[in-house]
Amino acid sequence: SSGTGKTMAAELLAREQGVDLYKVDLSAVVSKYVGETEKNLSRVFSEAEDANAIIFFDEADALFGKRGEVKEARDRWANIEVNYLLQRVEEYAGVVILTSNLRQNIDEAFLRRIHIVVEFPFPDAEARFAIGRGMFPDALQRPPDEALFPLADRFKLNGGSLKNIVVDAAFRALAAAESGQPPQITIRHLVTATGREYQKLGKPISKGEFGETYYEWLKEDIL
Repeated sequence: SSGTGKTMAAELLAREQGVDLYKVDLSAVVSKYVGETEKNLSRVFSEAEDANAIIFFDEADALFGKRGEVKEARDRWANIEVNYLLQRVEEYAGVVILTSNLRQNIDEAFLRRIHIVVEFPFPDAEARFAIGRGMFPDALQRPPDEALFPLADRFKLNGGSLKNIVVDAAFRALAAAESGQPPQITIRHLVTATGREYQKLGKPISKGEFGETYYEWLKEDIL
C-alpha cells in the first residue's frame, strides 16, 4: 500500500549498487498522440543503457496495465504500447523496478517476466516503532523508547505518515524551545502531530482512538 517504503527501497538499492536511478515520470512519457509514448520510452531505455542505470517505474499499473479487447482504434494503440514495453523490458540488460499499489491491474505477461516480487506489508507495531525511532534528528532530544512504543502500538500508520509526524513534532519542539535551551521533542508534540496527520488523511479524531489524556491535548492544541 501507499507509504510503505517502495520508492525508498529502490533508491537504496541503486545507492548500494553505485548506479543512477532513472525515475520515469509517467506524465512526461505517456502521450495522447499515436507513437509518441513509444518514442519517449525508447529514449528512456537508451539513455539508461548508456548510463548502466536502474529504471524505476512508480505506479506502474498506469503504464503496464492489462491489455484489453480491441473495440476502437485507441484500444489497438494502447495494446501496442504495452507490447512495446514488454519487448523493451526483456531486451534491457540492466535492472527494471516496477512498483504498484494495484498489483492485480498489471498485465499478466509482465508478471511472468518479473524475476523477483517483493511485498511491502503494512508495518506492525514493532516495525512502526523502529521506523519512527529512526526518523528523529540527532540534534533534538526525544522521549525514551519505553514512552515511544505505546504510541507506535496505538496509532496504525504507515512509514510515510510516521515521517510526517516526526517532522511536524520537530518543528513544534523548535518553536517551543526557550532561548539558550536545546529543543526537546515531547510526547505531547508527537500526539499533536499525529492528530494533524489524522486530519490530513481524513481520519476521525475521537476520544476512543486517542484516549482521554491525548484527546484533551488535541482539544487544546488543534481542535
